[in-house]
Amino acid sequence: MHEGDGRRPADLDQHPCQDGAMRHAVGPLLAVTVALVLADSAVVTLALPDILQHLDATVTQVAWVLIAFNLVLGLAAVPTAMSFTRAQPRLLAAAGIAVFAAASAACAVAGTIEVLIAARCLQALGGALAVVGCLELLVEEHGERRGIATWITAGVVGTAVGPFAGGLLTQVFSWQAIFVVQVPFAVLAVPAALAVPVRAVTAPDRHRPVLRPHLTLALLSAALTAALFLLVLLLVEGWRHDPGTAALTVSVVPIAALAARPLARLLRPPAEVEVAVGCFLVAGGLVGLAVPPSADLVWTVAPQALVGRGLGLTVDRLTAQAMEMRLPRARHAGWSIGARHLGVVVGLAILTPVFTADLQDAQVPAQEAITSLVIDAPLQPQDKIAVAEALGGALADQQDQVPDLRPAFASLDVDPGEQANVDALERALDAQLERAATRAFRDSFLIGAGLALLALLTLLVPQRRVEQVTA
Repeated sequence: MHEGDGRRPADLDQHPCQDGAMRHAVGPLLAVTVALVLADSAVVTLALPDILQHLDATVTQVAWVLIAFNLVLGLAAVPTAMSFTRAQPRLLAAAGIAVFAAASAACAVAGTIEVLIAARCLQALGGALAVVGCLELLVEEHGERRGIATWITAGVVGTAVGPFAGGLLTQVFSWQAIFVVQVPFAVLAVPAALAVPVRAVTAPDRHRPVLRPHLTLALLSAALTAALFLLVLLLVEGWRHDPGTAALTVSVVPIAALAARPLARLLRPPAEVEVAVGCFLVAGGLVGLAVPPSADLVWTVAPQALVGRGLGLTVDRLTAQAMEMRLPRARHAGWSIGARHLGVVVGLAILTPVFTADLQDAQVPAQEAITSLVIDAPLQPQDKIAVAEALGGALADQQDQVPDLRPAFASLDVDPGEQANVDALERALDAQLERAATRAFRDSFLIGAGLALLALLTLLVPQRRVEQVTA
């Protein structure tokens, strides 16, 4: 295979994918496959409450639906990439895509949380083979420069769009639809992968993995977890918006990420400056999410735009730095995928206990405030007792989460003359709970900002020359 100059092998003009519609579909299908796999790192975030209820799971079990995929993909990326030096990339890629498709179907029909977690692990294993294999196939299709650029861009788009797409599908259809829609794309990508007759990569192991871009990428991925995971939890579980509304709200991140690249190409800043600015923007956006003046969705727009711009300026640039002119290409791609997704796992491991503990700490003051508001409400004594009993039952049934008081108020049977006062009390209690939820997520967002600044500090570490290893 021709390396490094972006030209295509001469015999490529005769391979099967040059015939008819398949010729035009191969590249897009492979790029969509990369986007689908990397979107799965966060695509279920807005669906987690529905999964928890539908599969009668615990909060910890549901969290593993997200963690398991990122952990397996992060750990499997490098070992699967090494296999591409000993087998035909198109066969391994097609096998990985087929496994990913089958596992996606298994996720859609899972009847228990254990089956869903197991299917997510299998989905990640297939995804690791698919993502690395698609890199080699895209290079064969488009040449080295364009192929790598397409692979990186597809990954950034998938990462950014995942939560939005998952929330929209959950709202319009169901959480199972997230996995159903992936199956036909993956099935179509199998023959597309087989149509590219790329040979096994026989390049010697000439370069060691470069540390700094991978470290920066891992820390930044951990920080982005706060925006791609915690923010949607705040919107759905804290501020009680439906998944569709939350999905439209978090669409700011992918839009801003996609808008960042044309701006960077126009200004052409040095690579290190671009990454440094991106890290700083992510940190600033997370600080903005930590201290909104109120629970109005409008206060999340500007911080999300900063995070999205930061994502668009950093992830693809760091991935390119980690892979630039390093052989074998598949192995270095595996290192970058591993760094990104293990960074996500680290972010979840750090941030989830913090916001869970803060949420528990906020419960007692919130309950005291609720009690005070009920006592001070201008209601008849018997109505106050009815409200207190209904709210007490709701609070008891919803420990360790932001309680939803709407069913409790819907079950009340009060005097029609008191309904206006009851409605005012409900609004006051909802506002109190929104404030409590916002405070409970504050520390996690600030820690995420700290991780982004730590990623920024890694740029100050002197870059060592890449050591060459003779075959």
